[in-house]
Amino acid sequence: MRHFAALTSLMCLMMVSGLVMPRASHAQKVDESPLPLKMERAFPELRILRPTVFTTAGDGTDRIFTTTQQGIINVMPNDQKITEIGTFLDISDKVMYKDKENEEGLLGLAFHPKFKENGQFFVYYTTRDAAHTSVISRFRVSKDDPKVADPESEEELMRIPQPFWNHNGGNIIFGPDGYLYIGLGDGGSANDPMGHGQNLETLLGSILRIDVDHQEEGKKYAVPKDNPFVGKKNAQPEIYAYGVRNIWGMSFDKKTGLFWAADVGQNIWEEIDIIVKGGNYGWNVREGFHKFAGKEDKTPEGMIDPIWEYHHDLGKSITGGHVYRGKRLPDLVGYYIYADYVTGRVWALKYDEKAKKVTENRSIASETMPYMSIGEDADGEIYLCDAFGQIWWPAAK
Repeated sequence: MRHFAALTSLMCLMMVSGLVMPRASHAQKVDESPLPLKMERAFPELRILRPTVFTTAGDGTDRIFTTTQQGIINVMPNDQKITEIGTFLDISDKVMYKDKENEEGLLGLAFHPKFKENGQFFVYYTTRDAAHTSVISRFRVSKDDPKVADPESEEELMRIPQPFWNHNGGNIIFGPDGYLYIGLGDGGSANDPMGHGQNLETLLGSILRIDVDHQEEGKKYAVPKDNPFVGKKNAQPEIYAYGVRNIWGMSFDKKTGLFWAADVGQNIWEEIDIIVKGGNYGWNVREGFHKFAGKEDKTPEGMIDPIWEYHHDLGKSITGGHVYRGKRLPDLVGYYIYADYVTGRVWALKYDEKAKKVTENRSIASETMPYMSIGEDADGEIYLCDAFGQIWWPAAK
């Protein structure tokens, strides 16, 4: 997926010389001592083809849903002994995925907050019927068998042309407000050549927020009236926040409501952001806390810095996660779990919301796995999925 060539070369290097040594991420002083935890196989008998999403339906059934990048939504009971999984929806005939252009495909899945009543869920995928084009669609469960989806029920809500094959983002989630949030990238290539990140006239380089329960003229959805750029000249009203490069992992903390997002960096820095309405997160003028190469040493007015960054000595493609609210590991409660796709490192980050600063960023022992998605089950237990199809979760050493 992201930084595929870098992944291949770096994994070869690590097999020869061991993991690269840590390097301080920035001047912020925090507790970086390792946690007494390790990554352990979950659902050890399963393999899922390039899993991009791990989630639940929130309908009380305790089922787990995973997506393959090639276009299949799997469903299974939350049982560690399970050996087989079922198919909930197969749209692989509609989804564009190529191994050599491996940032396209089925990238997002979100179940309606009232899924139990209305049977609606939403997907984000790259369509086969137009080059480099992202689609956000609504599907419904089958009337004959509500345990599976109806592939004929698709209702396309949005179609977003992408100038290149990379930086599609694709994470979609429902917020506590019931609106659908859509994490996008800047459209791809390198350096944000079209300046999408700082351009409110395009949807690219932004996080969008839409109302899927209503429609307005000319749209299959409505724009929430309190979106920050509604009614503003030369701005797309769907935009909730902007100045991002390639959002790969968004989540809302179930306890605090904080909106977390991981943004994949380019030259040197990977970053974690707390997203707020109308926020400008700096790309492509800034990368992390720093001036981006070739740009003027000028901070955009009102730009919001990340809460955390790490150097490419530690990893080269962040995979964003969730704040742990499970019960298996009480000492992990309140930590944001995230990973790096290239180096396979895993961390637990503690953020002091009142002080607005990170107090801990502690490693969790892990094999060198390319973690490509992070999700949670109905109990708040967190799982990491790697590109080889294996599922992992934190466990005591």
